[in-house]
Amino acid sequence: MENSDKQPLLSTREIEKDQTQVTTTTTSLSYATFTADSDDIPPITDLRDFSREFYRESKKLWYLAGPAIFTSVCRYSLGAITQVFSGHVSTIALAAVSIENSVIAGFSYGIMLGMGSALETLCGQAYGAGQIDMLGIYMQRSWVILNTTALILMFIYIFAQQILSLIGQTPEISKSAGIFAIWMIPQLFAYAVNFPIAKFLQSQSKIMVMAVIAAAALVLHTFFSWLLMLKLGWGLVGAAVVLNASWWFIDILQLFYIFSGTCGRAWSGFSWKAFQNLWGFVRLSLASAVMLCLEMWYFTALILFAGYLKNAEVSVDALSICMNILGWTVMIAIGMNAAVSVRVSNELGAGHPRTAKLSLMVAVISSFLIGLVLSLILVITRDKYPDLFSSDSEVIDLVKELTPLLALCITINNIQPVLSGVAVGAGWQGVVAYVNIACYYLFGIPLGLILGYKVGWGVQGIWAGMLSGTVVQTCVLFGMVYKTNWSKEASIAEDRIRKWGGDADSIDNSTA
Repeated sequence: MENSDKQPLLSTREIEKDQTQVTTTTTSLSYATFTADSDDIPPITDLRDFSREFYRESKKLWYLAGPAIFTSVCRYSLGAITQVFSGHVSTIALAAVSIENSVIAGFSYGIMLGMGSALETLCGQAYGAGQIDMLGIYMQRSWVILNTTALILMFIYIFAQQILSLIGQTPEISKSAGIFAIWMIPQLFAYAVNFPIAKFLQSQSKIMVMAVIAAAALVLHTFFSWLLMLKLGWGLVGAAVVLNASWWFIDILQLFYIFSGTCGRAWSGFSWKAFQNLWGFVRLSLASAVMLCLEMWYFTALILFAGYLKNAEVSVDALSICMNILGWTVMIAIGMNAAVSVRVSNELGAGHPRTAKLSLMVAVISSFLIGLVLSLILVITRDKYPDLFSSDSEVIDLVKELTPLLALCITINNIQPVLSGVAVGAGWQGVVAYVNIACYYLFGIPLGLILGYKVGWGVQGIWAGMLSGTVVQTCVLFGMVYKTNWSKEASIAEDRIRKWGGDADSIDNSTA
């Protein structure tokens, strides 16, 4: 049996498809596997049972989460390194890259990543149910949808200068960022290719290869950014060339890995089936995009509101430092998000509701403990770490004042993405999108504006109000998860696989 047909992270169950048995086995160190003694874990009745199963599930979860976190950090660092080198080119170059990265590319990134996350539900559940042949079809459908979306979003890049001028950027920054945005159009289409690939590989637990490719891309990106931008003096042109090339380098290597046959039945070549059932796929993709974008744009709005305060420059600088720290810590949560989404979708697809529920519990507890440790480190070092980011005494003092809020935000934001990952794994994107609108934009932002401007608490008030929205959203998600009938979710997963192209005859209909 080829390695690509093994299900390393599923509870052991033999699924017949085309007279082929897919079983859990033990492989080499590069693809560690885990086995269990039954279809689904037995009911947990005491602390000893919980401790045993918690340990087993932790190994499976961190097998995915470790490389996923590393991959997220590497990809996040591509844009950050480009900004660092652009700061050595000129002030205007730094402004152009920063604005394009955060506004133009950031807006598109959120939409494309959100739409691509629909595959976490479909590929994960199909793989868990043994419908491995459908993974390649799903990925191709997502390529069709995301590249069509990229064609539409391309106009934002083309008219970036006018858009930036409209929202109040200076003519010089708008012009430079607008030109740089046009040069970055290839990156937009790299997103369209990359995100479906990432979900396709994640659903099969092939995370390590993604981490290796991301690490290689980061090393090469750093070297060539220095060479082209500084040594050869290409400036912004060099930044665009290297950043585009780095993303396409990742895409090409991942495609080569897939096309080389390492994914077995998951990739059987291009098919016209990719153009079937597109509308249902589009609806799930749009729901995923709305859900994710509402979360990504929420704290971006925090910095925007801080820019209208009386001490705007100090507030924005201090808040930017806090958001940068939060951004790095969120990479851990994003990796855990991807891992728990794969685990939940795989186990629901396989008809293992108790295992899916346990995976959620392990992920939430693990993420909470990580967030708590990071928060404590910040609180303990609150008188020292701000000096690393600024020499302005007012900014440093404000960062110290904001540290308790930052610590609380890190703790909550290490739990919330895990719950969102469960929502994606279970296919709840549409419901969570409505929850995000209500908690974030109808409650959190209005409360933040009242506390910040009317009550006079300034940036602390704005952040406290918006953080309250996150707390409410997290509580709502906890309530949804608590009330979930996981056996019913496993049945829904089976129906979803059948609806979007799975072979119903080969799905084992038994659930625990």
